[in-house]
Amino acid sequence: MDGLVLQERAAARTNELPGAALEHPFGPEFDVYKVCGRVFMLVSDLRETPIVTLKAAPADATALREAYVEINPGYHMNKKHWITLTGGGALEPEMLDDLVTESYLLVVEKLPQRLRPVDPATFGRRVESIAGDSAEPAPDPDESRGRP
Repeated sequence: MDGLVLQERAAARTNELPGAALEHPFGPEFDVYKVCGRVFMLVSDLRETPIVTLKAAPADATALREAYVEINPGYHMNKKHWITLTGGGALEPEMLDDLVTESYLLVVEKLPQRLRPVDPATFGRRVESIAGDSAEPAPDPDESRGRP
C-alpha cells in the first residue's frame, strides 16, 4: 500500500470510531485525530513522504518496528509509546485498521469512564459462540439503553 492509500485508509477507519474528531491545531498540513480531546492519530508528510503516527503499547511498538520496515519510532513523539507508518511495505490494510483501532482504544481506556464513548474492553472484539467459532462483534451496552 503506498503512502497516500495508507493515509486515506487510516482516515477512513476513524470514521467508524465513536467520538473520533479531526482537528487542525498545527495548521492544515497536519490532520490530528482526537477522541475526547486526546490525540490518537496524526497524518502528515515528512520530507514529502506521507506518514501516519499512532499510539501503541510499548511492547507492541517494539515488535512492530522489528517486524515491519515501514513502522518506525513515532516522529516527534515519545518513541516508546508512538509509531510512525510509511507506505510501500508489506503492511496489510486490515493490519492498518487494527493499528488505528488499537491507538484509539489506548487513549479511550485512559479517559474517565463517564467520558468514554465505548468500552475499550469490548469494542470491536468478536465474541466466541458456544461452538467456539467467531461470531458477531460484542453488542454495545449503551445501544440497548437507547444512548447514542
